[in-house]
Amino acid sequence: MSSFLNGKRILLVISGSIAAIKAPDIIRLFRKKKADIRCLITKGGANFITPLALASLSGNPVAQDMWDESEEASIRHIRLAREADMIIVAPASADFISKMAHGLANDLASTVVLAADSPILVAPAMNHRMWHHSATQRNIHQLKSDGISFVDPEAGAMACGETGIGRLAAPEDILLSAESLFAEEQNHQFLKNRHFIVTAGPTHEPIDPVRYLANRSSGKQGFAIAEALQKLGAKVTLVTGPVYQNTPDRVERVNVETAIEMEKAVENALPADGAIFTAAVADWRFNYSPSKYKKGRSEPELIPIENPDILSNISHRKIDRPSLVVGFAAESENLLENAKVKLQQKGCDWIIANPVIESEDAPSAMGGDYNKIFIASHAGIENWPLLSKKEVASRLASKIADYFNLINEHPSSIISK
Repeated sequence: MSSFLNGKRILLVISGSIAAIKAPDIIRLFRKKKADIRCLITKGGANFITPLALASLSGNPVAQDMWDESEEASIRHIRLAREADMIIVAPASADFISKMAHGLANDLASTVVLAADSPILVAPAMNHRMWHHSATQRNIHQLKSDGISFVDPEAGAMACGETGIGRLAAPEDILLSAESLFAEEQNHQFLKNRHFIVTAGPTHEPIDPVRYLANRSSGKQGFAIAEALQKLGAKVTLVTGPVYQNTPDRVERVNVETAIEMEKAVENALPADGAIFTAAVADWRFNYSPSKYKKGRSEPELIPIENPDILSNISHRKIDRPSLVVGFAAESENLLENAKVKLQQKGCDWIIANPVIESEDAPSAMGGDYNKIFIASHAGIENWPLLSKKEVASRLASKIADYFNLINEHPSSIISK
């Protein structure tokens, strides 16, 4: 599927934040997607990165001065606003967000934004105390009410030495958000009228009233996939174990704890066109003690009981089997060999294999923000580069959309088993 950014004119507004040094990465990603990107930098932004560097990377002159006589005869701020298919403010400082919220127009950047009628995407970057300040949150709420889209900042270490929420979102996430906005603007609903079930997170298998068996799954990959499918027009039912993730917009969330509850929720969500099983379901549960096991008494007899194999059970259904069933294989060794075996044993269409032990090539997929995946199917193995989990989700959603488009055009060409 071609990128929504191909041929689009992007105006990147760079305001006064140390995160301005990430602008080159943003420019490179957008140019790789064949977007025509032009930069507009504020006086504060120019303290962190030079207009010359931006011009060299973007291949376009950089706008900066409101009173450039050579340009102002063409009513520059109006022209810049009208020429852009999208305006991206990255980084957006607390000061610039305040200007936008209050409709100020005292420099070229704020004037262009005020004159724009194209979509605007804002990626904030600031100290965590500034981000959480009631004035900043009030301004953001106002801008969202005005129809402005946001890529929320990340948590982590900051240039000031403090830690918290306020770091500029990863350039890959800014790119994905821009593509999603164009998809919505252009009404590209590749998966419209399709229903998908996505499972995510761990399961918690109780041992006694205070203890349970669990794993380190964060649910990030499953939630990202649910969001990416929804943005392509799909109806999505997200069945999730206990995680602390925000529910994507327009996605139906079903909360469960145990493997048995997850299986029941998946079955209740059928029929579906596709099912993507990212959840790290516990292989076993234990005989439950209604009273707490006490240290110093006899050791508890934990008898493992095999949990249902949700992926296999759905894949082998005779009735209501989804057209596309995708499983995940988180492996600590023999990644590809185990993925191929699992593909055959489970009866699904694709297996997405990812490592759970950190290596030089990739971090562990469990709990992190990045994923290195291989897709095993009956056609062979696809090797994807290390990507953010949101980028994995976006690419996977596109691959799924291509699959269903092929079904529509050439039903006999799809081999599901």
